[in-house]
Amino acid sequence: MTGAAGAESTAEIGRRVLRLRTERGFTQRQLAEPAYTAAYVSTLEAGKVRPSEAALRHLAGRLGVSYEELTTGRSPRDATRLRAAVTDARRALATGAAEDAAVLFAEVRDEAERLGFAEERSAALLGLGDCALETGDLTVARDHFEAVERLLAGEPLPRRIPAIRGRAVAHLLAGELRYSCYLLESAIDELNASGLHDPYALLLLYTAAIAPYMDMGAHARAVRAAELALALAPSVDDPGLIARMHRGVARTLIAEGRTAEADASLAKAQELYEQLRIHTDLAHCHWMRGYVHAQDGNLERAERELRTARDMLASKRAALFTVQVEVELADVLRRRGRTAEAEALLLPLLARTPAANAPKGPDKASGEAGLTADRGAVHAGGAHRLLGLIADERGDAEAAEEHYCAALSLLERTGAAGDLADLCRLLGDLLRREGRLEAAMDAYRTGLGHRAAPGTTTLGPAPAEPPM
Repeated sequence: MTGAAGAESTAEIGRRVLRLRTERGFTQRQLAEPAYTAAYVSTLEAGKVRPSEAALRHLAGRLGVSYEELTTGRSPRDATRLRAAVTDARRALATGAAEDAAVLFAEVRDEAERLGFAEERSAALLGLGDCALETGDLTVARDHFEAVERLLAGEPLPRRIPAIRGRAVAHLLAGELRYSCYLLESAIDELNASGLHDPYALLLLYTAAIAPYMDMGAHARAVRAAELALALAPSVDDPGLIARMHRGVARTLIAEGRTAEADASLAKAQELYEQLRIHTDLAHCHWMRGYVHAQDGNLERAERELRTARDMLASKRAALFTVQVEVELADVLRRRGRTAEAEALLLPLLARTPAANAPKGPDKASGEAGLTADRGAVHAGGAHRLLGLIADERGDAEAAEEHYCAALSLLERTGAAGDLADLCRLLGDLLRREGRLEAAMDAYRTGLGHRAAPGTTTLGPAPAEPPM
């Protein structure tokens, strides 16, 4: 220790020795003997002498603390306590409301920062990011994940992967599909190029990549990511991550028309989540099983699963996920001929604004948060598409065109190729029936452009694959 920094550290150590000696009821002579004098301890406590390592080890032994605790103020007991507190906060997030868990994570973050525990602080920040994802506070979530990446900047890349994955999910939920893919693929390439073939980190990344690939229409990449995830799974001992992988794989199976296999994959995930009592992810399983049944035409079962998912997410005040499920529930209601119910469900989703005093309940999202261009853009486009279909079916061409155009505006910035192509078809058909043939042709051409080569116009070469 030299200069001002050395003087400051010497003073801190002196104050720490004084505090510990006083707490234990030792005199300076009792602490010093037999190797040192009371005068030496007095000078050290005043911060006027820089103690040697030998002196510090002697004092630590007499005080009943570790050398590290005496020199840094960080106790192994504190680290254990903070890690236990992170575990408690994770359990609160899994079984309760994200806002309540965030309070626990924030307490750990603040104390870890005060004590200088970087690992425990990063774990708390990661938890705060996950809480913000669940409540739909996407900017806040990104800030927390970026803070983790800065804190762990000097650590090996696998340590930073959970934060990178969290940031990619936040961009996905905001409708920024290309950037989400970029983050995930860049991390995969960096891991594989550096020889850091960490199974847990790679499984986390491949599983997270499936959703943006599917939304962008890059089905071949989604299927390959699912295959690689399945190959990595036996090397990973994390039931929650394995369950998340089964959910992702189910999406690729649905796209291939293999709905029975998709439902079986979701059943495996659901069983794991039930064992782990991870309520939000369990709700996501009900959500996706509802989608599977809707694809199969079993609309009654689809409605039941989606209502279960919606109620579970609303009870956890997972605002953004709740309204996303409501869009898919409205689609099922429309297909069952209950268009008035579907419309009544959809319109508030596009008009909601945060309201601190809004009533809460199984049918209310936390804070009445709705869907916007930068918050759930894909589902916001889906809501406008459904409202357009409802208006079209009742013969209100003007309202239908308005909703289709609103959906097109939302989806064009996301790169959701399949949804865009379908929307252009609907808009083209509407314009053709109205006799506006040139405008209809423009709409069809736009849709064909989005379907020409799904994923290849917005994504570069596929990332390198790990050795299996």
